[in-house]
Amino acid sequence: MMKVYDEKHLKNIVLLGAPKAGKTMLAEDMIYEAGIVHRRGSIEGKNTISDYHEIEQERGNSVFATTLHSEWHDYKINIIDTPGFDDFIGEIISSVRVADTCVMVVNAQHGVEVGTELIWNYIDRFQKPTIFAVNQVDHPKADFDAALVSLRERFGSAVTQMQYPVTQGESFHGIIDLLRMVMYKFPPEGGRPQKLPIPAEEKERATVLHNVLVEKAAENDEKLMEKYFEKGTLDEDEMREGLKLGMIHHDVFPVFVMSAKRNMGSGRMMGFIDNVAPCPCEATPERTTDGKDLTFDPAQPTALFIFKSHIEPNLGKLSFFKVISGEVTTNSELINSQTGATERIHQLFIMDGKSRTPVDKLVAGDIGATLKLKDTFTNQTLHAKGFDVTIEPIEFPEPRIRTAVIALSKNDDEKIGEVLQKIHQEDPTIEVAYSKELRQLIVSGQGELHLAVCKWFLENVYKLHVNFESPRISYRETIRKSATASYRHKKQSGGAGQFGEVHLKIEPYIEGMPDPTEYSVRGKEVLDLEWGGKLVFYNCIVGGVIDARFIPSILKGVMEKMEEGPITGSYVRNVRVMVYDGKMHPVDSNDISFKIAGMMAFKDAFMRAEPQLLEPVYDVEIMLPEEVMGEVMGDLQTRRALIMGMDSKGNYQVIKARVPLAELDKYSTTLRSLTQGRASFKQRFADFVPVSFELQQKLAKSLQVLEEV
Repeated sequence: MMKVYDEKHLKNIVLLGAPKAGKTMLAEDMIYEAGIVHRRGSIEGKNTISDYHEIEQERGNSVFATTLHSEWHDYKINIIDTPGFDDFIGEIISSVRVADTCVMVVNAQHGVEVGTELIWNYIDRFQKPTIFAVNQVDHPKADFDAALVSLRERFGSAVTQMQYPVTQGESFHGIIDLLRMVMYKFPPEGGRPQKLPIPAEEKERATVLHNVLVEKAAENDEKLMEKYFEKGTLDEDEMREGLKLGMIHHDVFPVFVMSAKRNMGSGRMMGFIDNVAPCPCEATPERTTDGKDLTFDPAQPTALFIFKSHIEPNLGKLSFFKVISGEVTTNSELINSQTGATERIHQLFIMDGKSRTPVDKLVAGDIGATLKLKDTFTNQTLHAKGFDVTIEPIEFPEPRIRTAVIALSKNDDEKIGEVLQKIHQEDPTIEVAYSKELRQLIVSGQGELHLAVCKWFLENVYKLHVNFESPRISYRETIRKSATASYRHKKQSGGAGQFGEVHLKIEPYIEGMPDPTEYSVRGKEVLDLEWGGKLVFYNCIVGGVIDARFIPSILKGVMEKMEEGPITGSYVRNVRVMVYDGKMHPVDSNDISFKIAGMMAFKDAFMRAEPQLLEPVYDVEIMLPEEVMGEVMGDLQTRRALIMGMDSKGNYQVIKARVPLAELDKYSTTLRSLTQGRASFKQRFADFVPVSFELQQKLAKSLQVLEEV
């Protein structure tokens, strides 16, 4: 049985970085160095501990965040290896949330990339201590100095150089360590290095950089600064103390050098994580939903935060958690704070990819997994009875792409909806809803790759065959001028008949406009429509030509037609209606008569009031390198985009545009293709805006054809 580590001997790290930075190989290196595995896998060999899912091996890149661990010099390091593509940002954010230190893996060829920028937003939001690991220094195009400059340009003076390579490219074999002031020389095949004195030709450079490091360590604590002024230097332990304080306060981001592929440099970084990176008891406490801090204290009652759920075929649901307070043992009974359900923890595991190592107990600060929780999902809290606490949930980003899901067999319709809800519970960045308006089941996610993985699971795990199609667009209808119309509904079929006549006027509604003066207003209703916009309905009947009891029926008829607009069948918004005249019959008039008369009068008036089709537009923000600006701007022009502004963020440009939703279909794929994956975007609904007359005619025709089909 595995040793139980206390909160002072635990380190929780997350490996982050742009695609192809080398995170999975670094994870492989770290568990190999610790002796957890005795042979390193490779991406090409499809045998790494981390990327073990069938879909990851098919695609050759990480899709899920994977937990692993290493035991290194009396410390347990929990490692979470994350995907690089921001399609899987949900996996990344939840991993950052439960880590105590972030290791940002940077490709030595490229330095700071768009992926680095995107992930940094979440590191910064959670204020997590961060280490930069400059990887692939053995690549022929590696440029460590340029990568370091890009880090400093983006993240400022907190970027703190701990090492530098003696040579780089294919001849990379040695690292100068500025904290220990030694050279690590690696054998050609990598592995355990020799610890040698710094060569004479490197001594001057190393000394200068060492002194910079000493000063950086000293400035994080007044006592250390006093010692530094007294002695002119600090010893290694004092430097570690200063660097740890700097990391906790986000004032120091140590930079290490390595080649994970050739197993060079990861062991030294692991030693630094052991000695310097904060343990859970030194980390920022978790926040509860009532605004209190919950420290990682094993003496407190138990509280677990579920940061990830995953359904494994033939195994069931795995729930990954961090112990926030107290300790958890097998057969613990805990309460779900969101649902009130009681859950029994039958088994506890430490996970290394798909391998499960049973444990009897985990304490505050540790990360583990359990099987088959019935009513508990990602972002929920489990706590001991009587310890009523809810950990503040993770805020996941809004979807950027959507698709309609069409079952190939109608018999699967209901089952597909249920399975997609399960997938949403595992991955909250997948959203699922049936649109009554569009009459389609809509799945929304972060990108084409994200949705492709969702489809893969439907077909390969749940054996449900579907097509993903471009969803219909939620248009809206309104009017541009006022118009009047009347309609007489008369039906005689023996016995009591139906009779109702309505005269009404409609106008475009603008917020704050005064009430009409041409009619005597007897009643007014302002309705906030569930699909956006307003209907203002006036009863202007005088002399009792229509009995007051029939006015609600007229309103009901108007509302029914507004739910299915006359141009395209889309919702109508921002209209005001004045019912000013009509007729009724003492015997034949009834509610249904006036509902039909109101509906048809509204439809006639609407078609005379210059009907206008509105389309949804989105605010889109694209972050990209300057050299691909031309291609992206050119593409936006073909999408009827309105450029709202441009800005810069670090080494990157930001384009802000307003783009019709109809033009954003599969945009993430196009953007990735145009920029070789070096750009990213986010989108948010902005407004409904009028379409051109030509486009309105075209859409009306195509949507009417669709209705007939």
